[in-house]
Amino acid sequence: MNKILAVIKEILPYLLLFAAIFLVLQFVGQRTVVNGQSMENTLHNKENLLLDKISYRFSEPERFDIIVFPGVEEDGESPYYIKRIIGMPGETVQIKDGAVYINGEKLDSDIYAKDGYTEEAGIAAEPVTVGPDEYFCLGDNRQNSRDSRFDVGMVKRSDIVGKVEYRFWPPENFGKLE
Repeated sequence: MNKILAVIKEILPYLLLFAAIFLVLQFVGQRTVVNGQSMENTLHNKENLLLDKISYRFSEPERFDIIVFPGVEEDGESPYYIKRIIGMPGETVQIKDGAVYINGEKLDSDIYAKDGYTEEAGIAAEPVTVGPDEYFCLGDNRQNSRDSRFDVGMVKRSDIVGKVEYRFWPPENFGKLE
């Protein structure tokens, strides 16, 4: 009996640590994998990311946050999209001459666009107003992204699964995202 208690005392800290990690990953964080090129040069196909599922319960999303939300169902599958928030609730977004405009002012700090411009304007060819509790999102690789300009439309606040915080695979790209 003493040997059994000794073994339990020895492995108990490891079991508790495992349980804590499981709970954190289940309720606070989530692993997600990049599928495609829509977020290049920031994120690349098959990279593994850690998604923060709890911070938006205490704060609001901000411009340039990278978020995950359910995508448009295709062939019976519901993919998750990874995009960057560009337009905030109540703002007017327009894309003209390859540049993004927010409330009529050019978004100078849109340094994330892969080629520095946005060729296809989609619904944002004309000014489009972002509704309350909605966000206008774009992929960083604007020439190869299904996003708010097209069939994805505005992203509802309630549909946001979480914010992408860390890349953990491949190891050479490990770290917090800017």
